[in-house]
Amino acid sequence: MPRLLVVEDDEIIGSALHSSLRAQGDYEVVWQRTGRGALAEAARTPFDLVLLDLGLPDVDGVEVCRRIRIQQPATVLVMLTARTDEMEIVVGLEAGADDYLTKPVRLAELLARVRAHLRRSVPTQSPPPTLVVGDLVVDTASRRASLAGQEISLRAKEFDLLARLAAAPGVALSRDSLMSEVWDEHWFGPTKTLDVHIAALRRKLSGAQHGAAPRIATLRGHGYRLELPAS
Repeated sequence: MPRLLVVEDDEIIGSALHSSLRAQGDYEVVWQRTGRGALAEAARTPFDLVLLDLGLPDVDGVEVCRRIRIQQPATVLVMLTARTDEMEIVVGLEAGADDYLTKPVRLAELLARVRAHLRRSVPTQSPPPTLVVGDLVVDTASRRASLAGQEISLRAKEFDLLARLAAAPGVALSRDSLMSEVWDEHWFGPTKTLDVHIAALRRKLSGAQHGAAPRIATLRGHGYRLELPAS
């Protein structure tokens, strides 16, 4: 049974989230009201998904996000934020979050998003082949990527996104198709998380010290394309 951690200091919102998720019957749900409590809980036991309010009273939610990501690299982290400023959301995503929802959160959307992330976190039963694009090697069986033999450290969604791009080098992939295939086929809501993950991949590919890295091109009004490195 998937284990969920809800981190929310507002008693009304926290109680509603806790009871609604438990009512689904498919999840074990733990509710913490403070950042320190959440960090202590995450240090004790693994979680499949964390719903994390950024406006916590004791520790900044972005810092909690960053530290939980270090403690539990494979956990899905979804931010809950009343901060509608785009830069605040980007900072949270770059701190390690996989996704975000802005308050007030619609319960139907939240439950759909939770189910989507948990479906995507189930590992594949038959590993597909290794993908090679120039000096980039993406081994989907071991979930490791390297450039000219130098391993690239990727978060779960970063790896999934890179693997999807590397499976079709030179092909234009739409935003909708990437969200559908990397996040969930029933995805709805904002796609800023895709842009942040693309930006992270670009930094990590360009930061490799050896080898010719493929380039992720932006196709305005459409999506992205992984381009072969210049020979």
